[in-house]
Amino acid sequence: MTGATKPIACLDVGSTWTKGALVGDDGALLATAQHATTPPEVLDGVNAVLKQLGHADEVLVCSSAGGGLRLAVVGHERLISAEAGYRVALSAGAKVVHVSAGELDGAGIRALRAEEPDVVLLVGGTDGGDAKVLLHNAAALARNRIRPPIVFAGNQSARLEALEVLAGRTVVPTANVLPDVGELEPGPARAAIREVFLNHVIGGKGLSRGRKFRDMVRAVTPDAVLAGVSQLASEDAVLVVDVGGATTDVYSAVSIHDEQDRAVALPQDRRTVEGDIGMRWSALGIVAEAEAERLAVDGLAEFARRRSSAVGFVPDTAEESAVDLRLAGLAAVVAVRRHLRLVDGKLGPRGAGLLVLSGGVFRHAGDIGPVVDVLRSDPVLRPAIREARIVVDRDYVLAPAGLLAADGKGAVARKLLTTLDGAE
Repeated sequence: MTGATKPIACLDVGSTWTKGALVGDDGALLATAQHATTPPEVLDGVNAVLKQLGHADEVLVCSSAGGGLRLAVVGHERLISAEAGYRVALSAGAKVVHVSAGELDGAGIRALRAEEPDVVLLVGGTDGGDAKVLLHNAAALARNRIRPPIVFAGNQSARLEALEVLAGRTVVPTANVLPDVGELEPGPARAAIREVFLNHVIGGKGLSRGRKFRDMVRAVTPDAVLAGVSQLASEDAVLVVDVGGATTDVYSAVSIHDEQDRAVALPQDRRTVEGDIGMRWSALGIVAEAEAERLAVDGLAEFARRRSSAVGFVPDTAEESAVDLRLAGLAAVVAVRRHLRLVDGKLGPRGAGLLVLSGGVFRHAGDIGPVVDVLRSDPVLRPAIREARIVVDRDYVLAPAGLLAADGKGAVARKLLTTLDGAE
């Protein structure tokens, strides 16, 4: 603890593991710890991690426990509703699980309920335009007592009438995601969804008794990671690939810091979630999607099938560890290819200057050279990462860095990120 006058504990409470980092106010990484997440009282796991870390003057927490944030979109025209919901979800740490378009009927309500969303995004119409479908859907949500909080982000001319119809439901009104034809503005709805997550969803997941845990959580984990990624970006872009058991997330940022030492806002839509590729639950998806991308998957199908049927599998031989790295490399290539298509390859004038690999498969691997070779040799990725330095987030510092940055400690966050481990 020498030199750490005010150590800060940064915790990420996930569905499976609660991870923590103790950071000095000079940005030094003092300790790390983890403990299995402990529902229905996640504070037990939180307290265990805090005990392992030692004394902290401040505790900052993010969470994706309880399966993360599930978003349903209820809108007017399907393509526009889906696009609006997707753009809102990208950097708000949410996953779109349902999209409905047009007037909600009984079947639509049943389909909505079946997806068990945490938040409903109610959209529809441009400002001053036709409000018939929007008001019909507001009435249907109210009449059928849809329980999740509702973010109203539709035609502002119908806002007061819609709120009257939804009286008795938890509603957070915000600006229209489609204020004019062809003009998508997801920012206000993203902020509203974050507010709903912090104030309503965390407490409704059955994760803890009382308000203490709810009051501790500052952000949804993907949002914290995105804030951490922004601290890495300078004139060159940063790419982060987080390969998990069920999904693979990709983040990118091109930002600079002004003379007041504040991070400049990230460009829009810099996080993508690939829900069909992951190391365990979605291992078969890696093989299928890699084949669709015309990547070599020889001999991997049976290995992937075993992993998807035994999600707690831990490699115990050199061969199985090598298979995990092959799967992880394919997941990373597929996910980054998709991400680059979404952002039209816009990663700054020289492509990515830094590529960060995150996830247990990389943290626990002794040598990730084979993955680096796969990434470097891919013809689609090569232009984007030709000049990139590749590092591994072995101490899981991206989310803690994001928590620190959001708390006004950008310099501390950037010093912490210097602990990222070089991969080559």
